[in-house]
This record gives sequence, C-alpha cells and structure tokens, in this order.
Amino acid sequence: MNNLINSFLLHTYRKSYCILLFTILSVFTLQAQQKELDSGRKYTINEIKVTGAQSFNEQTVIAFTGLKKGDRIYIPGEKLSQVTKKLWEQNLFSDIAFYVTNIEGDNVDLELYIVELPKLNEILINGKGIRKAKKKEIIKDNDLKAGAKITENLLTTTKNYITNKYKKDGFFNTEVTINTIPYTDSTGVEVSRNMVISIDKGKRVKVKKINFEGNEHFTNGKLRRSMKKTKRKNFIRFWKRSKYTEEGFEEDRESILKKYKSNGYRDARIISDTLRVLDKKNVALDIKLEEGDKYYFGDIKFIGNSVFTDNQLRQILGIKSGEVYNGVLLQERIADESDPEANDLTNLYQNNGYLAARINPVEVAVRNDTIDFEIRIMERNLFYFDHVTVVGNDRTNDHVIYRELRTRPGQKYSKRDVVRTIRELGQLGFFDPEQLSPNFKKVDENNGLVDLEYSVVEKGSSQVELQGGYGGGGFVGTLGLSFNNFSLRNIFNLNSYKPLPMGDGQKLSIRAQASSYYQTYSISLTEPWLGGRKPVQLSTSFSHTIQNFYDYNNRRADKSRSFTITGGSVGLAKKVKWPDDYFVWSNAVSFQHYNLNNYNTGLFTFGDGYSNNLAYTIGISRNNTATNPIYPTQGSDFSITAKLTLPYSAFNNVDYKALSNERDLLELTPQDDPEYIDDRKRISEIDQERFKWLEYYKIKFKGSWYTRLIGKMVLKTNTEFGFLGAYNQDRGVPPFERFFVGGDGLGAYSLDGREVIQLRGYPNQSLSDADGNTIYNKFSLEVRYPVTLAQMASIYVLGFAEGGASYDGFRNYNPFELKRSAGAGLRIFMPAFGLLGIDFGYGFDPVLGGTEKNGWETHFIIGQQF
Repeated sequence: MNNLINSFLLHTYRKSYCILLFTILSVFTLQAQQKELDSGRKYTINEIKVTGAQSFNEQTVIAFTGLKKGDRIYIPGEKLSQVTKKLWEQNLFSDIAFYVTNIEGDNVDLELYIVELPKLNEILINGKGIRKAKKKEIIKDNDLKAGAKITENLLTTTKNYITNKYKKDGFFNTEVTINTIPYTDSTGVEVSRNMVISIDKGKRVKVKKINFEGNEHFTNGKLRRSMKKTKRKNFIRFWKRSKYTEEGFEEDRESILKKYKSNGYRDARIISDTLRVLDKKNVALDIKLEEGDKYYFGDIKFIGNSVFTDNQLRQILGIKSGEVYNGVLLQERIADESDPEANDLTNLYQNNGYLAARINPVEVAVRNDTIDFEIRIMERNLFYFDHVTVVGNDRTNDHVIYRELRTRPGQKYSKRDVVRTIRELGQLGFFDPEQLSPNFKKVDENNGLVDLEYSVVEKGSSQVELQGGYGGGGFVGTLGLSFNNFSLRNIFNLNSYKPLPMGDGQKLSIRAQASSYYQTYSISLTEPWLGGRKPVQLSTSFSHTIQNFYDYNNRRADKSRSFTITGGSVGLAKKVKWPDDYFVWSNAVSFQHYNLNNYNTGLFTFGDGYSNNLAYTIGISRNNTATNPIYPTQGSDFSITAKLTLPYSAFNNVDYKALSNERDLLELTPQDDPEYIDDRKRISEIDQERFKWLEYYKIKFKGSWYTRLIGKMVLKTNTEFGFLGAYNQDRGVPPFERFFVGGDGLGAYSLDGREVIQLRGYPNQSLSDADGNTIYNKFSLEVRYPVTLAQMASIYVLGFAEGGASYDGFRNYNPFELKRSAGAGLRIFMPAFGLLGIDFGYGFDPVLGGTEKNGWETHFIIGQQF
C-alpha cells in the first residue's frame, strides 16, 4: 500500500481516566481515490502493531488487549474504548492511542501507540529543619519506592500530603516543589528519574486572638486557660509558644467541654469554630458555644452488683446526691484511663479477679436540673491465671525473672499485680523498661482462664569505668568494672564466660584507683535472693587503701610515712509486707581499721597509732517509683538510716571527762614554752585513747518525690537531712564520718569516711568547715524532660533549684539559712558506661569565708543520678 496520506486517530485516554475524549474520523487518499470509514460498519482486523516508548514485549501487549487478527469490530466502537480504558487502568502509561494505518475494503491495519510512564529511581528531600525521621515518614506514607511509576496523580497527591501535613502542624505558608530529573544509563538512555522534593516550611503561624461567643458562665480568660495546647501571643509567657496545630486545637476543644462538664453543664457544645488567617504570621480562632443549663446529681443506684455492697461501691465512687454534676469526675471514678492504678470501680473489680466486668453509668431520669443515675454492673465470672510466660530473655536466666512475677498460674487475676510485675521487671535494670509489655495471649471467658505473656528486651547491664586525670599532686587513674547480672554459681563453668558468667542477677563490682602516692582497691558482691526462695539481699564488700605522705614542695611521696585503711561490710536487706510491700528493712555490720605510721597532718592529732570503726547500720526504705529506674515518672523513694557504734565509754572504765579537761589545759600551752613539744605529744596520746574505738551515732533521711507535669516532663522534689552525734559529750564527736557540702557530689578521695553532699553552683566541699560538720540539710527541685529513652542511650535535660548548708551542732543549726543555687544540666545513661552528665550551676551566695556570691560553676557527673 503506497503513499499513505492520513491515519485515523480513533481513541485517546489521558491520566485523568476520562472514558473517551474524542473520536476523529479522517479521510485518507488511497490510489488517488477518496474513501471514508463508515461508523456503522464492522471491519476485520488484518494486522496489529505496537509502537511508542515502551519496554514491553509487543505480543504481550497485544495479548493483554484481547484483540487479534480476524476480529470484526466497529471503528470507532465500544470494543476499542474498553481496550483503551483497560490499558489506562494499569497506571503504566502516559499516552495511549489507536491509529488506522491502512484500510482495504472492510479490512484494516491498526497501530497501538503507547508511551510508558517514567520509573522512580531515587527520592531526595531537601529543606531546612526536615529531620531524617520525617523524611522517612513522607516516603513511606506516599509509597515512594524505587521502581514506582511517576504519574501526575503521584506528584499531586505527594505535594498535597506534605502541604497539609505541615499545615496541621501550624506551618500555613509551606511551599513544596517537586522536580523529576532523568537518570540515564552508561549509553545516555533515560532508564528512570530521580524525584527531588524541596520543602520550605516557613515559620509557624501564631495565634493572635482567641474569641469566644455564647459563654455566659465562664469568662474568656477561664476558657482560654483551660486550653493547654493553644495559647494566644503574650510577651510575658515565654514557657509556652503561641503556635497553632490542628491536633493541639482538637485536644483543646475537648478541654473546653471538660471544663463545662466538670462544672455541671453536661449539654455544653461547640457549635462552630473558625480559623481566620490574619496575615502570614498570625491567625485568629473564633469559637461559638452553647452552654446549656447547669445540672446536679440526683439518686445514684447500683444495679447488678453482688460481689461488693452498695456502700463499698459508693465509697469508691465518692459522689453524693445534690452535688454539682461532673461528667469528667464520674467517668474517672468509673474507669480512669490516665492512671492504671487509679482507685476506681473498674480497677476494684479487675484487682479482684473480674477481668471481664463491665460498668456503665446510665441516666435514667432528668428532673428539672437533677439527673438520676443507675450504675449498671455486669460482673461476669472470676478469672484465674492459667499460663504465665516470659519471652525475649536471651541472657537473664528464667528463675531471675519468674521470682519477680506477681502473677502466677492458679492465682486470681489482678490488674494491680500485672502493673506491679512490669514495675519490678523494669527495676531489675536488665531490660529496656520502655519496651516491657504484658500480652494477653488467651482470655477464655467460658472457663475464666487467662494466658499472660511478658515480653522483655535485654539491654546491657554491665558498666566499665576507665578514666584518668590530674589531681591531688599527680596523675590519677581509675579502672572500675561493674557486672550487674553476674552468675556466681557458674564461676567455674568455662563455657559460661561470655566474657564472664552472667544471668543470675547478682552484682559484682571491682574498682582500683592509683596515683603517685596512694592506691585504693575495692570489691563487692550482692546477691538479691539469698537462698533463691525469698527476697533477702546479701551484700558484702572489702576495700584496702594505702596512702603515703605527699610533700607538695618537692612533689614526692614519702613511703616511710603512711596511712592505711582496711575494711569490709556484710549486710542483709529484706522486703517486707508491712506497712506495704514496697518497704525494705536493711541491716549491715561494717568495720574499718585506720593505721597511721608517722603520718602527721592537720586531719589527725596523732601521727602514730590506729583507730577502729565497728558500726551497725539499720535502715528502712520505700521505693515505689515508676518502671524506669533511670527516668522515674511518678512515685517516691525515701530512706531513713541509723549508723551506730557500741557505747564504749559506758563500760571501758576510761575517765573521758578527766582526759578532756587535761587536753583543754594542754591546748593553752604557747609554742615558745619549753614544754610545748611534750604537751603536744600528750595531746596526741589522749586523742589516740579517745579515738582507739570510734564512738558515735549517725542519723540520715533522704526523700525524693516524682510528679508528672505535662506529657513526659517530670518534677523531682528532694529533701535530705543528716546528723552525727556522740553518746558521751566528754569524749566528743570523732573526726571521722562527717559531712562536707558543696560541688558535684562525687566522693572525692578521702580517708576519713566523710560523706560528700552534692550542691551544685559551688566548688566541691566549699560550704563546710575544713574538718567537716555534724549536721546538714538540703532541699531541691528539678524539672526533667527526656530527649530519648532508647535502649542504647537514655538522655534527658533538666533545670534545677536547690539550697543546703552544714552546721556544727544544733546550737548553730538553722534550716532556713541556706546556700542557694540554680541551673541546668544534661544526663546520658549508656548501659556500658552508666550515668554521665554535665551541670551548669549558679551559686547565689558566697562560699564559707567568702563575701561575694559564687557565680557559675561547671560540674561533671559520673556514675551518679540526682
């Protein structure tokens, strides 16, 4: 067939999925004769060809169309329309068209012209302040995978998604630009395209005005204060920005209605709310309200209860007839979803085995302004734990976990016990507390059986302390190892060394510190379940320290002059059930032997001799803080301890009053007196006698309370008190065991058993006398907010304000005369290194002996948690 003049374009469909845009009948000249397609006539397909930019096999495409040689079809007609629509629905092509290339009688040749959509190769998202996690979210939510077809619909929906997403977060001026860039192979042929998404969020719009209409019982100010997420612009409020977000405003709508419902207005509703854009930076909110009437509680009856009496339920409900209607309180007393341990009716049943109990408050009558209620209770049957399992522990042995479980097979179901078990597992420190979860594997309502599975995720439970620095006249190096999930019983099992035997929940700590003039070594072992049957904790420790006299003039240590301390302790602690089972009673016996060999310093009045410190410590503590021991969010932790020595002066027949009087007289000897040296020697002998066996008692109290403020923001309140006293005033308080206040709280190197009390904003131990004090108190407030609580690293920031001081005896004690400070800090807990941190504190008062406020101090925190 020669000189084909025209082809006939029959059908064309574009990406918008229109059914049929147009049908063109053209005229072509064949062998100088004019012929036309007859729309009412059937034609026989003589040949089909596939052309255009596409990578599909021609026969595959033809087979997919369902057309074949010899088919008789109308041109134009329904058959070609259906084929074209079918091809568009595959979302693979940007252009589809049928052409008639030849016509001979009732035979036609067809050409199918298709252009394939480009494929997506790589997605690049650019934009200031767009985090990596947000980029991943955009890619995932829009299904932007390599190989996907780039359609106009994909580009449009992606752009709209991003714009709307940021608009919900208050970025009303977000601009999104999407470009596709050809990606060619080595021959220069385009094989796919890269998608570049550029996002300019702009700045969040601020809420300039919040207007209310229809409110008569509450002022605009009270309603605005009930809105926690959406605030007006106010230059004096710096702690809460006036940003607008759709999600935050939705929460505040509910807060406004809660405000009304908690004050009797149960019918209150928001008729409309309008967001008005004032300019590019500001918006206004117009909220129209309908308050309704004020209501009161009428009769409240309990229906369906047989396990608990009406009086028992009424005590928990705590609502009396005649009180102002409070729908929020009513729902909280039925089931408080914000607190899993709340004292509500649902928990009352669930803590006593009635897992499937259902409690519904129903309004049965409205009499003028009074509403009568029926609390309808479906108690159903009792439930018992059937199978209780733990999964995910690949290092910790099963018995370590199962002994902490409060839910055991055969026991009556208790929601309180499930929550408490999660708390106990988190407090072990072996698992990621943020990933602990109870999973109900089976709830058999017919037989009243529950299968419960606890899922745990192991985390590193051992720490290494390796540090060095210059201090005390030379280089100081420290190496410490702490294995918090040690296994003593496998100490001789070589196969269990990975690198040490682990999994039995014991704690082994080894530490060594050395410098040019002293060395100290310590080892401790803690077994939390002595005997494996009861929660009786055995703690043992041993330490040995050697210090040589250091001459700061020639910077050398004199090894002929030494001071050594050798000591150890054994303690038992037991969990008790009274007053409740959060209490722990502890007992410990400790002994330290202080030996001085020609070691004359200002610290001791005798350079040759020894002292013994045999003491008994008894204490009671209670810790019911929430699951994560690194970042508690609620609960409290307090302890009271008393450390006591024997009252040796009561039975050793030494006249300490005579010795004290003699010593006072000898102290009056002037240095130019010929007897001065002999008198000082006699003072040394007297002090050696006084302190041969140390005699004292020490009382300490420490309490911390954790309160959740907003979200994960937590307020920690702390108070501390310590007192060191003497049984015999003639013998006096020993120079050991004293309190030193100020600084980072890290135990500085010392040999006198001192306790270093942290008070940031001041140099270390700068708020106490050179020889320490016998009384101290401290108060602090700390606001914490977590950056991340991930397993690899828990990080939180904090701001603090605190005050404290130390005193020499009750005559000088004034709990209101404090050294004050405030500042901010950062804490990082990594399983391999423990707790690390830094604080910047400002001291508002002078140090001891100073006249000007101390100002800024930087503190580095290692291995402590404040």
